[in-house]
Amino acid sequence: MTTTHPASAAAAADPAAGAAVKAADRAHVFHSWSAQGLIDPPAIAGAEGSYFWDYDGNRYLDFSSQLVNTNIGHQHPKVVAAIQEQAAKLCTLAPGFAVDVRSEAARLIAERTPGDLDKIFFTNGGAEAVENAVRMARLHTGRPKVLSAYRSYHGATAAAINLTGDPRRWPSDTASAGVVHFWGPFRYRSPFHAENEAQECERALAHLEQTIAFEGPQTIAAIVLETVPGTAGIMVPPAGYLAGVREICDRHGIVFVLDEVMAGFGRTGRWFAAEHFGVTPDLLTFAKGVNSGYVPLGGVAISAEIAATFDQRPYPGGLTYSGHPLACASAVATINAMAEERIVENADRIGETVIGPALREIAGRHPSVGEVRGMGVFWAVELVKDQETREPLVPYNASGAANAPMGEFAAACKRAGLWPFVNMNRTHVVPPCTVTEAEAKEGLAALDDALTAADAHTTGA
Repeated sequence: MTTTHPASAAAAADPAAGAAVKAADRAHVFHSWSAQGLIDPPAIAGAEGSYFWDYDGNRYLDFSSQLVNTNIGHQHPKVVAAIQEQAAKLCTLAPGFAVDVRSEAARLIAERTPGDLDKIFFTNGGAEAVENAVRMARLHTGRPKVLSAYRSYHGATAAAINLTGDPRRWPSDTASAGVVHFWGPFRYRSPFHAENEAQECERALAHLEQTIAFEGPQTIAAIVLETVPGTAGIMVPPAGYLAGVREICDRHGIVFVLDEVMAGFGRTGRWFAAEHFGVTPDLLTFAKGVNSGYVPLGGVAISAEIAATFDQRPYPGGLTYSGHPLACASAVATINAMAEERIVENADRIGETVIGPALREIAGRHPSVGEVRGMGVFWAVELVKDQETREPLVPYNASGAANAPMGEFAAACKRAGLWPFVNMNRTHVVPPCTVTEAEAKEGLAALDDALTAADAHTTGA
């Protein structure tokens, strides 16, 4: 049963107001990724920290961080104050001007990116960051093709959606975007029949080498990878894989792009997930956690070599709101607060000492759990019908009645006051990086209970 926030949710309880919000939404808002006549969006009254609540006074622990982006939690007072102060000072200015807060945001980001990624091109979000990274790579190399992995998501704009390796690409796939997909490593569902992580790494790199050879290395501008794939399953790459991709790219003159839109800014217990693997890409895309989405912001961190390509040659790309002052002010406040409050370290600690151990215990109790994997506050729970055969609890890209088992599980979470992140046959444990030990344990207990709904659909049930 959902609980009530003692101060905010109960005070906000106003079912009539909630009904009015929903009516206006249904009359005028066109929602993404949805059949408009089949959805019923909840009306949300407010949020704070790790929680949000509706107009009926129901409070939810946000184990989704919305879209895995509110890394600093909801309504962080330092970030809210920075936006207010910047609005009073200078709301907007075209990107062609030098602005103190834009320069400071770029400096703080560049300080934390690996290697020489010291120039920052700002966008409005992650998809535009990927879009511009691909453009930079093609212009830098003079080559047309880009390689990306199956089981990936890179955004919904034209190039980004074609790079994406999940079914959201299918309706928009032009088959002429110059994108070639390959299999990345994923030991639990290995296409390489690997018996251990070392074999998975070796065989995945051999597969990539073969793909490059058959496509023609001289035609390939970039390889784009999520450092740790997010929506597609939080599949932490095996040791040596990303370093192997780096070596392959160097050997063939291919630009190596790491997409850290979801994995960056503390999510994996490091400022950027690349730190775990000791690799430096040529381009690194970011968004989401850079300011927890308080104001739309994303960007590309650019190596010295690629930046030099555009020293005397204009870069043919830009956005009206590139480096928007309000967005940059929220990024400066976010990064400073994360450093001062040791929020990245908190994410690492909670993952290591609370979430990881609890999920492994939960896996031992539930026949529906095939595997748990992750790091920091970035975890996936793979749900299966049968632990031996590893048959997914629902078919790939299931919908309607075929997806009912996952729907029942999600409903059980919500009844317990937990808002889950559910995709295909997985639930992801992705609370804010600010989550406390008590909040994490509260959510994990609710998850444990809700998994009984999934257990009912296993072969032994």
